[in-house]
Amino acid sequence: MTETAMGKHIVVALAGAPNVGKSTVFNLLTGLSQHVGNWPGKTVEQKTGVTHRGNLTMDIVDLPGTYSLTANSAEEQIARDYLVKENPDVVVAILNAASLERHLYLVAELIELSPRLVIALNMMDVAQQQGKKIDAKALAEALNIPVIPIAASKNQGINELLTAIEQEYRQPAGARELKHIEYGSEILKVINHVEELLDDSITAPYPKHWTAMKLLEGDTQIDKLVMGRAGVGKSSALNAYLRENESAAVTIATLRYEWVERMMAKTQEKPPLGRVSLTEKIDRAATHPISGLFVLLLVFGLIFGLVYSIGIPLQKFLEVHLVESGKTLVNTNLVSAPAWVRSLLANGIISGVGTVLTFIPILMLFFAAWAFMEDVGYTARAAFVTDRFMHLLGLHGKSVLPLVLGFGCNVPAILGTRIIDSPRSRLLTIIVAPLVPCTGRMAVVTLIAAAFFGGAAIFVSIGIVIFSLIMLIITGLLMNRFVVGGEDSALLMELPLYHLPNPRIIGLVTWQNTMAFIKRAGTIILAVSLIIWLLATVPNGDINTSVLAHIGKFFEPLGKLMGFNWQVMVALFSSFIAKENTIATLGTLLGGTGAGLNAQLKTLLTPAAAVAFLVVQVLFIPCVATVAAIRQETKTWKWPLFTIAFQLVLSFSLAIIVYQVARLL
Repeated sequence: MTETAMGKHIVVALAGAPNVGKSTVFNLLTGLSQHVGNWPGKTVEQKTGVTHRGNLTMDIVDLPGTYSLTANSAEEQIARDYLVKENPDVVVAILNAASLERHLYLVAELIELSPRLVIALNMMDVAQQQGKKIDAKALAEALNIPVIPIAASKNQGINELLTAIEQEYRQPAGARELKHIEYGSEILKVINHVEELLDDSITAPYPKHWTAMKLLEGDTQIDKLVMGRAGVGKSSALNAYLRENESAAVTIATLRYEWVERMMAKTQEKPPLGRVSLTEKIDRAATHPISGLFVLLLVFGLIFGLVYSIGIPLQKFLEVHLVESGKTLVNTNLVSAPAWVRSLLANGIISGVGTVLTFIPILMLFFAAWAFMEDVGYTARAAFVTDRFMHLLGLHGKSVLPLVLGFGCNVPAILGTRIIDSPRSRLLTIIVAPLVPCTGRMAVVTLIAAAFFGGAAIFVSIGIVIFSLIMLIITGLLMNRFVVGGEDSALLMELPLYHLPNPRIIGLVTWQNTMAFIKRAGTIILAVSLIIWLLATVPNGDINTSVLAHIGKFFEPLGKLMGFNWQVMVALFSSFIAKENTIATLGTLLGGTGAGLNAQLKTLLTPAAAVAFLVVQVLFIPCVATVAAIRQETKTWKWPLFTIAFQLVLSFSLAIIVYQVARLL
């Protein structure tokens, strides 16, 4: 807590298991006053925000989901360490009232830390729908802790929660006597003896009593910390005593679960036997190994039908009225300006940044659709149904939606990986996502296939798509085995209950993600677009004699192995800005469009070279927007550069093989 001229400043931490509505509560408390980044040294997302209560300013920290204070993942370690080390002024434990028994174990552990604690019983409306009667007042009396019933999806109880946080903070530290679990004299004797073997220099910054409990529970991270600091004699004595009392861990857990049962007996009246909830009825189909896949396909079909039936026309509208009209406006009104100035504005800035802005309709619709599914409770089911197949590739069940989205555009596919909790699975999905053939790649494939293969063009195009997906699978297997470190992460999650979505929350999530894309990716795309423009303009404004052309001619010997001349190589490299640029560059270099371009392509490429060109185009390096998105999401240039290098080698190697084999047929 800090005190300023404007009033007091306190830190409030939101703790709870995944899928209890913690993020919904966070969004309601903070609104647009949020900052999203990463926890120091971690790829786990950090969300902080601010809310005001009179002269009291609350910094709200949304901790990663955790079921207990024993850290088994990066997310759980962050949540545990923040609560123990940072000592927030007030901790709000958010529990799912509809499955209260499952979440009270975390409260049992939080009480051990003796913080200023407030419990928010979320989803009270869902619990009532299931016939569960929760007595929040009885739970508060049993725990001697404020318990506030809320329904975050309906924005109910949030003001009461804020009042409880303020009242809890204003109480003197230690004024409220928390009712700790009674472990009994035998276990307390063991805990106290472990404490005697420790000292503050060994356990800091963790409390000594809490550290002793975790050592007895077999917490590997705490054990490693303590044994690394303790001397040889003390660590030997500790290890010997812990081995003698290995059964203490089971006893402690058993006593906690018995405590949970006692709390439940005082708090909840069980629903009538045989009653089947709405969630259970829907999940009979939604989570079934077979019917669940059909439900998933139906949901995906509805989402992408919505995203692309509305988003693609809006994108084309923006492309015409923002990019093309902007370029025309510059060339019309700046006639007296130097040619390089007009080119810079039209081809460098407007084409680069304008192209990014045309992605916004697709992005906003995707983020809104995903927020809707998450708020309703379906996203966990989608991950559950597909997890078995995705693990064959070393991926995660949640990887499916971003990869499917990549058929429209790889940029929202990369950004869509934010839904994946596992950092390893998220990174692997980011690496393989650019291999999904986007609409830009398919536009080039369609043109080339139509020019060379006539009535068979549709079959050639489908074959190229299948080929690219096979390469995605092979790449996923190779990356999982040799590049991305760590072990496969199991998909451990509680399937949340279905409930009506909150439009305000959906709007907030959509707005925040869209603005993050515009602010972060836009700057990188602008910089790279200007570099590409400069290479295509210097020294005299003619692309045929530009630095970019010289680069193409430098790579022409490599191109000849695929049947390409320097113009084709330049067209490939120009696709770095946007995949459709391949067509535009070929049109510029060859001086033709439409049928004229098709005719000239046949003089430029043999059928064997055309097939090789399709292969290299569908696997070539990602566009600048995708590279920027990878940089944005991984927070390092390592993976964007790796992706470029890998796809460069992959696309050229396979195209060379295809050309050399095809020319012999």
